Amino acid sequence: MNAPVTAVAPEINKQAGTPAWIPEPYLHVGPDRVYNPLTDRTLHDKEESYADFRALLTQERQATDLASSTLEFLAAQGWLVAADADDLDTRFHLKYVSIETHTVCNQKCYFCPVAYDPRKPYFMPTELFDDILVQLSRYKETIDGVKLINYNEPTLDKRFIDQVRSIKEAGLPPAVLTNGTGLTPKRIDAIVEMGGLRYLSINISTLDREKYTADRGEDHLDLVLRNMEYAKDRPVAPQMEIVVLGTGDDVHKRDYDQICERFGDSRFDAKYYEVMDRAGYLEVGLRPSEPHKKLRGCQVVGSRPLQHLHISPYGQCLLCSEDYDHNYEVGHLGESTIHEILTGPKLAAMRRLVYGLDEAPDDFICRSCVFALTD
Repeated sequence: MNAPVTAVAPEINKQAGTPAWIPEPYLHVGPDRVYNPLTDRTLHDKEESYADFRALLTQERQATDLASSTLEFLAAQGWLVAADADDLDTRFHLKYVSIETHTVCNQKCYFCPVAYDPRKPYFMPTELFDDILVQLSRYKETIDGVKLINYNEPTLDKRFIDQVRSIKEAGLPPAVLTNGTGLTPKRIDAIVEMGGLRYLSINISTLDREKYTADRGEDHLDLVLRNMEYAKDRPVAPQMEIVVLGTGDDVHKRDYDQICERFGDSRFDAKYYEVMDRAGYLEVGLRPSEPHKKLRGCQVVGSRPLQHLHISPYGQCLLCSEDYDHNYEVGHLGESTIHEILTGPKLAAMRRLVYGLDEAPDDFICRSCVFALTD
């Protein structure tokens, strides 16, 4: 999705001469491309200005060495920012919002903290949910998905269909990530009738009933498959995925192949993912071989501190969805607006830690996360 740019570099003041420019500090640098999460742009190695910009990043060249046309292009596209800018850490490009409308889940999956430390039931007040949507509508030109999910099962909320409808009426794109137990034919029909979701993801993992029950603590497979069979050829969303989670072993590969075979001719697209340890919370899953020493950013579906907003049922806004214990609160909707939180000092300070602009504490969450960018 090509969204309008939220953060851009200042214009060059030609009358005052060439200003001091530096590379954007919040970049994801790969071997053949550079991604800017604040503009949602990628600069590839085949593009004319790529070599010059990489030379700036490695300090082999200075901005003053560049041709004026190259300098103007890189500044206008947001690859360079004014060296004396004092608001670089308060910028954002909001693309993804997750609203956890309650704390309840009906499964105890081995790859989820809920299985080991379940929370007391709590449901977000409808008034708070509605107010969040009003505030989010300010960013509807850039938001690619408002997700009903985190450490819960969103379809357990009796207001689920009304919540999806409210998201759509606010001009926002609803996204649902679910274990499929509550995605009944009646609800599927209601979603299709209102025009569908932006995105649907069903986490199923296996077609083996005994293994499913062992993995999730509940014997729900037959129910989930009935719901999926009903949904598979209906336009529930333009993007419908089956998330096949496992540990990367031969059993995981077999489960994935079987799910692909069963739903290969449907609207569903199966995705193969290995579980991760939730940034050190779990004993199972992918993890860094050792804590990251130098942090350089976040690559979980874009950038968590720059492109995401995670809202708990209590109105807390969190740095990252991996933060099950809510240790990294960046604001509370009972005290601040969404805009105040996104541009506020708490999240600005967190961004600097995530991107290595300030040294993070040894126990900082990103040091234990497989999705952290590092040197």
